[in-house]
Amino acid sequence: MSIKENLIQFKTSLSSYVTLVAVSKTKPNEMIMEAYDAGQKDFGENYVQELVDKHEQLPKDINWHFIGHLQSNKVKFIAPFVYLIHSVDSVKLLEEINKQAKKNNRVVNCLLQIYIVQEETKFGFSFDECERFMNSDLFPQLKNIAIVGFMAMASNTDNENQIRKEFCSLKEFASKSLIFNNKSCILSFGMSGDYKIAIEEGSNMVRIGSTLFGQRNYNI
Repeated sequence: MSIKENLIQFKTSLSSYVTLVAVSKTKPNEMIMEAYDAGQKDFGENYVQELVDKHEQLPKDINWHFIGHLQSNKVKFIAPFVYLIHSVDSVKLLEEINKQAKKNNRVVNCLLQIYIVQEETKFGFSFDECERFMNSDLFPQLKNIAIVGFMAMASNTDNENQIRKEFCSLKEFASKSLIFNNKSCILSFGMSGDYKIAIEEGSNMVRIGSTLFGQRNYNI
């Protein structure tokens, strides 16, 4: 099937409250435009330079999501335009995003990346670290960022019960978070291999790449 057909088929399987972020990392502009022309506006990128280049070359009404591990010294390149940063995994990074957002007279939307797995390769706040930050004196001082939810990645395993348990832990944590009382909270978890479980466990934003675009090109 074409990208358009994949996209239409996938979107019809999603509930209306679930936002699809099409993971376009390593994909050429032509493929992104095919999805864009089919109505897709939210795209996710992992690499800062690739995101900057695509932002310059593609339609300006695209919502660019940064979903990769973000280094503090790279924030300045995406702060002028990024729609949502999913992978905010430290207070230091939050402070830099706030600094660069202020320089650009913007409030940048951010998700706190939460560490819900046992793998040492993953980044993120623990639940306790996240709670301490949100209750700290620093949090309200960061006027140029908006914490709009949480992001996580499940373990790389075939054990569906483990994946479900990990996703559920984040949903439970978010439901108790006082900063989201009476307002919506984005929960960004679920990718091509586990998005169905993720949605069942409370995700309202899924990051889908290979299902839409095919396997990514690692030679870029």
